[in-house]
Amino acid sequence: MKRFHDHLPDDLRPSIGVSNAEELLFDKLDSGYLVTVATMEGAGRSATAQMLHASETAFWPDLQTQWAALLQTVPDADGTEIIIESTANGYNDFHSLWRKAEAGESEFMPVFLPWSLASEYRAKPGDDFKITGEEAKLAELHGLDADQIAWRRAKISQLGSEEYFAQEYPLHAAEAFISSQFDSFIPAELVLCARKEQIEPYGPLIVGVDPAGMGADRTSIAWRQGHVITKVESRRGLDTMETTGWVARIIREDRPAKVNIDVGGLGIGIYDRLIEQGHSRSLINAVNFGGKPLEPPPIDETGKPGGGPANRRAELWQNMKNALQGRFQLPDSDTLQADLVSVGYKYQSDGRLLLESKQDMRRRGVPSPDEGDAVALCFTEPQGSPFPHNANFFRKLELPNYAYV
Repeated sequence: MKRFHDHLPDDLRPSIGVSNAEELLFDKLDSGYLVTVATMEGAGRSATAQMLHASETAFWPDLQTQWAALLQTVPDADGTEIIIESTANGYNDFHSLWRKAEAGESEFMPVFLPWSLASEYRAKPGDDFKITGEEAKLAELHGLDADQIAWRRAKISQLGSEEYFAQEYPLHAAEAFISSQFDSFIPAELVLCARKEQIEPYGPLIVGVDPAGMGADRTSIAWRQGHVITKVESRRGLDTMETTGWVARIIREDRPAKVNIDVGGLGIGIYDRLIEQGHSRSLINAVNFGGKPLEPPPIDETGKPGGGPANRRAELWQNMKNALQGRFQLPDSDTLQADLVSVGYKYQSDGRLLLESKQDMRRRGVPSPDEGDAVALCFTEPQGSPFPHNANFFRKLELPNYAYV
């Protein structure tokens, strides 16, 4: 700050009234700069700022309390600006701020800058340098060259682990918030690969609808054809009738073969209204996330059923994950990726898979994964068809060169 002022041209350099380690005040402009350390006393409290730059916010003690006080120093007026800038530090309050910005639940705009943009992060490879298979895949995904891979390898060796490197030098936002205490059900790399795939949509259209009410959650709708989610759209503040009208227009204009609606809450009213309007039950499919899975549980070595998904939602997300492990295309969307990689999971005592609930996600400051649930609703059938099949359906179609959907 002081150095910048000292090197300004004479005709642009303002007169200084106070200059020390914390303040640079311009006596004739009635303005200045204040630099302070974030402490529990409340940095900047009682001040009035036109522009605020909060640095390394993820490492502030009791960020929620400090941030509540600091935000009040910037008036809601034209010409004011707040910049929150930080290295990630796991799944803490800063992560909550970031996710709310990604989900459009705050006034902040998320901006992520990968380390690959920095021209100085390069190293000349040695004569015996060979790129590993994992590094080659990373290079293809993110457009890295050999010099960048060599720099990355050296930096990982310096930091001691890939996890620390991912936190300090991420290539995407989900990687920045990597944490040994959190294990996402869908790994970020699967989503990144699917965002870069180019596959021609084909076959019947399947639509997934995850309704929300008038609160902070989004009503999200996903469109799927074959191995492609062609688009995902979200809207806030829709009531039951408005959501019904949106779905009815999609049915009229896009002519889907199946519309899968989560009826666990608000969705039951949307489902009933669409049926009342004359749409058939073969088109409008009620899906209860909390209901039982459709597929029977696998049989263990003793001949007894065990494992498998604990409920219908876990079953749909498992179907979606299975699809992403092959060739599958997702929209190139940061908000969708954030939803897909933010859901935790565990296994119950009987070995059944249970996904983290939306309520538990909110308790740790993470928005509801509405777009992720909408996409999962496009996977009511594991093989991608809009219609249920009996157990022998695919066995009957085992013909040479048959391409399974």
